[in-house]
Amino acid sequence: MANKREFKKFVTAVGSNVIEDMMLNYYTIKDINKDAVDTAIGKVLDAIETARCNANVFFDKGPRAFETRKEYTREKERFFRALFDKIASDFEGSLEAAVKEFNDAVPQSVKDANKKALAD
Repeated sequence: MANKREFKKFVTAVGSNVIEDMMLNYYTIKDINKDAVDTAIGKVLDAIETARCNANVFFDKGPRAFETRKEYTREKERFFRALFDKIASDFEGSLEAAVKEFNDAVPQSVKDANKKALAD
């Protein structure tokens, strides 16, 4: 990601799209397990907030802690790259768990109908 602001916007957009799809199915699929969908939506919201909060980190060393400005810049970039890779990985894992829980809430008849529609 380019910076914290962009990362936070990305996380919010992805999470919002997942929630939107879950809510659409919540209201349109008959016999869906609404409690499980509620739980899955809560997990997505939690994943969004956790990722956004974890992105509020600053590099704890200043330029004077390094021999050259180039070393400082390299270490700072490496720090943030590793940080955002970890946050993104955790976010993705949380979303996958929530989507799996959501998929378990969908009745098998709907899953079968979707598979048939995709095969045609």
